[in-house]
Amino acid sequence: MQLVLSTFGTSLNRDNEGFVVTQQQMRQRLPADDISSIQISNGASITSDAVLLAIEKEIEIIFVDKQGKPQGRIWSPKYGSISTIRKGQLAFTQSRYATRWITDVISRKIHNQQALLLTMVKTAEQQQIAEKAILRLQNYQRKVDSLQAENVRDIASTLRGWEGAASHIYFDAMNIFLPEYMQFSQRTQHPAMDAMNACLNYGYGILYGKVEGALISAGIDPYIGILHRDEYNRPVLVYDVIEMYRIWIDYVVYGLACQQVITSDCYSVRKDGSYWLEGLGRRMIIQSVNDYLDELVEIDGLSRTRLTHLKLYTQNLAQKFKQYQ
Repeated sequence: MQLVLSTFGTSLNRDNEGFVVTQQQMRQRLPADDISSIQISNGASITSDAVLLAIEKEIEIIFVDKQGKPQGRIWSPKYGSISTIRKGQLAFTQSRYATRWITDVISRKIHNQQALLLTMVKTAEQQQIAEKAILRLQNYQRKVDSLQAENVRDIASTLRGWEGAASHIYFDAMNIFLPEYMQFSQRTQHPAMDAMNACLNYGYGILYGKVEGALISAGIDPYIGILHRDEYNRPVLVYDVIEMYRIWIDYVVYGLACQQVITSDCYSVRKDGSYWLEGLGRRMIIQSVNDYLDELVEIDGLSRTRLTHLKLYTQNLAQKFKQYQ
């Protein structure tokens, strides 16, 4: 279970081998063994005793901003054989195998976008628009699959351009499935300029935290990237790996939007026209994303939760890196 502290004034303390959540006059005790991670937003607090218990139990603590994106993390020093894997990770980034890996990541992302478009279709008109978009996406996927180079730098700009063009096609087509009041003209991130982008950004922020935590626990350095490698003091490998899993957030957020449960009570609009999720909206996205990640699905013959499949992928990636030390 993930413990989320997102309400202003909420505090987390230690009680023997468990945690106590205090909010106004309400107190709730939670056994530490039932908690896998703790997420803390602005306005909430945690005591040092609670931090030490989390470290002892190998429970990750993530501090997030108002968009749900991780800003800091506390984790156990027991995670991963960092030095061994990191040496191989550095060697891998300079090898031709890194090129094949990142093109496969982007290819899988585009494939996932095609699959979600198909699952959303409800009418003949939607089918026609979706099929046209899928054909265009397939064209970009073939281009990505054909890319070859000895070093990722040689294809980085081309790959980013094709990935961006494919995403533009995808989001344009996905708009047809949304209620009119949730439709948007383009992806906006910092800040979001409409309610749909605010929800997507918050969901991606949650996923960033999951991916970063999985990489760290596998012993991988999230700051050594493949495609995203030139951003100072950023966990750039997270930006690479997350591309394969963004579709999970898209599925959840578009599902909520299509059910028309995202209302004006979920967000606020500032003077500059930017949209920000409020408490109700954040709780809705957090709960929906966590429920989805906890669902059992079969991948490569293994029935596991989606979050476990993500962790297994990073563990396998760590083993791949070790081969190059």
